[in-house]
Amino acid sequence: MTTSAMLTLRSEAASRLRGTITLPGDKSISHRALIFGALAMGRTHIRGLLEGADVMSTRAALEQLGTRITLDEQSGERIWIVDGLGLGGFTAPDAPLDLGNSGTGARLLMGVLAGSGISAVFTGDASLSSRPMARVTDPLVEMGAKVEARDGTYLPLTISAPDQPLALHYDSPVASAQVKSAILLAGLTARGETCVVEPKASRDHTEAMLRHFGVKVISEDREDGRHAARLTGEVMLTAQDIAVPADPSSAAFLAVAATITPDADITLIGVGTNPLRFGLFETLMEMGADLTLSNARVEGGENVADIQVRSSALTGITVPAERAASMIDEYPILSIAAAHAKGVTHMIGIEELRVKETDRIQLMADGLMAAGVSVDTTEDSMTVHGINGGKNGTIAGGVTIDACHDHRIAMSFLTLGLITDKPMTVTGAETITTSFPNFTELMVTIGARINEVTA
Repeated sequence: MTTSAMLTLRSEAASRLRGTITLPGDKSISHRALIFGALAMGRTHIRGLLEGADVMSTRAALEQLGTRITLDEQSGERIWIVDGLGLGGFTAPDAPLDLGNSGTGARLLMGVLAGSGISAVFTGDASLSSRPMARVTDPLVEMGAKVEARDGTYLPLTISAPDQPLALHYDSPVASAQVKSAILLAGLTARGETCVVEPKASRDHTEAMLRHFGVKVISEDREDGRHAARLTGEVMLTAQDIAVPADPSSAAFLAVAATITPDADITLIGVGTNPLRFGLFETLMEMGADLTLSNARVEGGENVADIQVRSSALTGITVPAERAASMIDEYPILSIAAAHAKGVTHMIGIEELRVKETDRIQLMADGLMAAGVSVDTTEDSMTVHGINGGKNGTIAGGVTIDACHDHRIAMSFLTLGLITDKPMTVTGAETITTSFPNFTELMVTIGARINEVTA
C-alpha cells in the first residue's frame, strides 16, 4: 500500500489576491494521455502533463506492463514521451499494480486490462482500497473478464482477461466517465460494437482522445434524454502528440478564492472549457461571480480559454441536478462559495459524492458547521445557508478539519480559511499532491496566507 507523511496546513484571512497563473495540467486528460499513448502504435509526445502523485501512479503501472515512458527536458520544456505497444502489447506484471490514491487510474486501467489478454492485481492506498469497484468490474465481467475482489468490490482486486472480450451494450445506472471509459477501453479489442448508455452525458475526454488517436467514436443524445457513446472494436490507435490543458478542477479553487476574498483580480491561463467539465464556472456566474473568458482556442483537441476572476457578491441558487456530472468534483469548493453567498444554495442530485475518496457530502457539511455555517443534507443533496444571515456576515472558523486524506476536502477548507475570522487548520492534507502538487505555492504567490503547521 502507498503511504505518505501526514501534512497539516493552516490558512488565514487574506485580501487582494492578484496575479496571472498557469495551472497544472488536467488530471483526467493526463491519465488518458499516458494510457492512450501506451495503447497506440508509435511515439506520443505529451506537453503539460500533470505530474501529481495520481498520474505518476498510472505512469508506474504502465511501465510495469512494459511501456517505455521517458521525460525530455532538453528544449527547456518538460515533454513526456510514450513509446506505444499497441493493443495487445502489454506483458503481465511481475508485481501488483499499485495505483496509490488514483481512482481514475485504477478504473481506466481495469478496462484496459480486461481487453489485454493478460492478468494483473490492483492495489492502492487505504483510501482507494475503501472505494467500491463493482460498478466498473460488473460490466467487465459481462464482457468476459474474471474478477476477484475483497468483499466482491474492494482492492486488492485481480482481473484476468479473456482472449478476446465480448462486445457489450450497457445501460449504466449512473453518469460516470470512469464506468463509461472502462467499458469503451475494453471494447477496443472486442469483435463488434460496444455501446454505453448513460442517464445523462458524463465528461467525454475518453471519446475525444480516442478520436484524436484515430478511433471512430459516435456520441449521441437520445430522444429519451439519455446519452450514448459507441465504438466498433478490433481497431488500431496511432500515436499523436498531446497538449494537456490546465485542469478546470484545479482552477476552481483559485477562482473561488478570488471570488470570495476582497479586492481580488486574477487570471488563469489556458483552462479547459469542455462544457462537460465547466459546470462549476457556469454555476459561479449564475451566482453573480465576475468571470471573464478570453483568448478561446483549441489545444490537443480540447477547448481552452483564459479566465479572469474578480471579487464578487454572490447569491445562492439551486444548482440543477442535470449539471452534477459536469462538476461532480467541484461541489466541495462550490460549498465554500455558497457559505460566502447571500441566501441559500441548494445542491441536488449529488449522491455520487458519497462514494468518492470520502463521503464528501458529510465531510463538507460537518466541517462547515464546525466553522459556523448552517448546512442541511440528505442522501443526495446539500443545502448551504450563506453568511448573509450570520452574525455580522462573517464565518467564525478557528477549527481543525480532518480532511481524511481527501485532496479536494483539504483544498476546500484551506480556501475557506481565507475569509474566516480565525484561521482554519487542515490535517490529512498530504494528498493534495495527487491532483495539485503546487497548490500551496500558487496560492501564496497570488497573496493567500497558507503555511505548514509543524509539531
